Amino acid sequence: MPSTPPHHLDISGLRIEIARQRIKHLHLGVYPPDGRVRVAAPLAVDDEAVRLAVVQRLGWIRRQQAQFAAQPRESRREMVSGESHQVFGQRRRLRVVEVDAPPKVERVGLTTLRLQVRPGADRDQREQVLQNWYRVELKALIPALLARWQPVLGVEASAWGVKRMKTKWGSCTPASGRIWLNLDLARQRPACIEYVLVHELAHLRVRRHDEQFTALLDHALPSWPSLRSELNQTLLPASSVSRPPPSRR
Repeated sequence: MPSTPPHHLDISGLRIEIARQRIKHLHLGVYPPDGRVRVAAPLAVDDEAVRLAVVQRLGWIRRQQAQFAAQPRESRREMVSGESHQVFGQRRRLRVVEVDAPPKVERVGLTTLRLQVRPGADRDQREQVLQNWYRVELKALIPALLARWQPVLGVEASAWGVKRMKTKWGSCTPASGRIWLNLDLARQRPACIEYVLVHELAHLRVRRHDEQFTALLDHALPSWPSLRSELNQTLLPASSVSRPPPSRR
C-alpha cells in the first residue's frame, strides 16, 4: 500500500496532522514557527492509537509550543528611512528616496539599502518594491546551487519557484518534482538557503523524514543540523502569528 494523504484530528484542543506511511514506528513532531503538530504513523495504526500516543505526550507538546510562542518576532516594518533590513544575513539601513522614475532597490556600500519609489508611494507600495527585489535576488542564487547539488544527490527538479510561505522555509512535491522556496530566505545567510534547497532536493529521493532521509542529509551536508537550528531561531516576520497551518512539515 502507498502512503495516504494527510488528514487532521482534534485531540485535547490540538489540531493534529496525521500522515500514514510505509514506516515501522510512529513519529510525532512539533514544528516551527507556530508549533504545528504532525504525526507520521504506520499504515496499520488507526486513529485511536494515534490519539493515545498524542495524549501520552501532551506535556511535551505543550512545552514545545510554548517555546515557539515565546520566540521573538520582528515588529512590522513601516518602510521608512533608518529601518534595519536583512539581506542574505547582512543587516542594512534602509534609505527611502522618492524619485519620479521607475522604482528600484540598490545596495550602497556595506551597510545601506537604497529604496527608490515614486513620490507619494505608501507603505504597502514600498514594501512591494522591496519584496520584488528580494525575489529577483533570491532567484539569481538558485541555478548555481541546483547545478552544484543535483548531481551530488542524484536528482533533478523539474521546476522550482519562490513564493511567500507562512509556516515553511521550503516545500517539495516528489510526484511532480517541483520545489518551492520561501521568499523570506532572501533575508537569511546563503548557507541557510543552501540547506533548505538541499533538504527539498533530498525529498526527490526520500519522501519522508525517516532514518534514510536523515542519513542522506548527513552524508551530503553534515552541517545541516546547525543550519536548521539557525533558521528555527530566526526572528519571525510580524505576520507569522500562530494560525491553522498547511499540511506537511
